[in-house]
Amino acid sequence: MILVLASKNKGKIREIETTLSIPSLMFQSLNDFPDLPEIIEDGSSFLENALKKARTIGQTLHLPVLADDSGLEVAGLQGAPGIFSARFAGPQATDTENNEKLLALLKGLPEAERVARFVCVLVFYQPSGEWFQTQGICEGRIAQAPRGDQGFGYDPIFYVPQFGKTMAQIPLEVKNRISHRAKALEKMGPHLYSVLKASE
Repeated sequence: MILVLASKNKGKIREIETTLSIPSLMFQSLNDFPDLPEIIEDGSSFLENALKKARTIGQTLHLPVLADDSGLEVAGLQGAPGIFSARFAGPQATDTENNEKLLALLKGLPEAERVARFVCVLVFYQPSGEWFQTQGICEGRIAQAPRGDQGFGYDPIFYVPQFGKTMAQIPLEVKNRISHRAKALEKMGPHLYSVLKASE
């Protein structure tokens, strides 16, 4: 079965493919379909955005789609950047620019205000119109400065207390066990297996 991953982010695609290694499942991504129209993520929640991506791409390609919307929620910013995580510093912001803006907003705040969590909502959409969703959360806090060169997004400033390191300092094989996306994918696995079995 071909499963389209609704992303062009190479780091995210690699993370999903590594975590979700199911025999007889062939992955493609939006990089394989350059003519698809751009999807405006204008939902009010992670679920709304993930479902919009999955449904639009699934109905266009007539293929099963796995879409996610994920982001960072920070206590001291009342849950921001949230669904705006990827464009926190502007529509074309780089990861570095997003990280710098976040650190600047948190400067001088007490540690309790730096408590944060990564949230991932996954939606698996089938051409029949059926869909289901899973969610994963990874708890941590925002470091005082970026550390590490692994991962992407906010990984360099997301400190994971149980390891004493930022997400960008943790090897990929470990991150693929503890991340918000890994947890959502773990819950999604049985659903994908059942669909695969039914299509055999």
